[in-house]
Amino acid sequence: MTHRLDHLFTLDGRTALITGGNSGIGLGIAEALGRQGARVILAARRRTELEQAAQSLTDQGIEAHLIAGDLATRDGPDDIVDRLDDPVDILVNAAGINLRQPFEAVSLDAFDLHMAVHLRAPFRLVQRLAPAMARRRYGRVIMLGSLQTVRAFPNSAPYGAAKGGVIQLTRAIAERWSPEGITCNAISPGFFRTALTEAVFRDEAQRTENARRTAIGRNGTMPDLFGAAIFLASEASAYITGQTLFVDGGYTAK
Repeated sequence: MTHRLDHLFTLDGRTALITGGNSGIGLGIAEALGRQGARVILAARRRTELEQAAQSLTDQGIEAHLIAGDLATRDGPDDIVDRLDDPVDILVNAAGINLRQPFEAVSLDAFDLHMAVHLRAPFRLVQRLAPAMARRRYGRVIMLGSLQTVRAFPNSAPYGAAKGGVIQLTRAIAERWSPEGITCNAISPGFFRTALTEAVFRDEAQRTENARRTAIGRNGTMPDLFGAAIFLASEASAYITGQTLFVDGGYTAK
């Protein structure tokens, strides 16, 4: 009889904080971690959506909690951390924004908003949460990159710049905290239907073209992210840090 390695992937007894957990990829990752045994805490601005998301997870037998807060403000990340009841083992920085404006139409306030949500908030959350993770010698930080981490798309200059920065922040977190038991890696999804990409998916020609450009021949569905999220949140990825995993159907391989 072989000795199975299922224990490497269990998240029983772990607590995960997922920003942007009220919808889209954040909620999808929360579902994956919760189904694998983690207690999940969803953080986002809109309480009504958070309550609906938490209820959808609870209906699946997942222990789900919520904290409403605005990560775009300077004090928003600290406010969320200050309201946590339990230590966090897994931090998923999935909150995102993409205003989709032509380069020349982007205001400085809009540019700063992208940087605040995608870079400043994750940086501050790690500053606050990593020391306690280090004392327990276990922590997993999962960042969210994008296809725009490595290439440009029209009308998305601030978003692309922020997502490029996410990958360097991933490396910086890994360099500082991995000796203390905390890994940090990024998932860079391809095209998944979310609130941020709804305009793209409503355009049938664009949707079809994006699918054609993958190696697999289709756009992503939320369960395609489950395995990557569980892997990077669990013991199975203990010797992997500072890396970016593209879950894009081979879009970047062609």
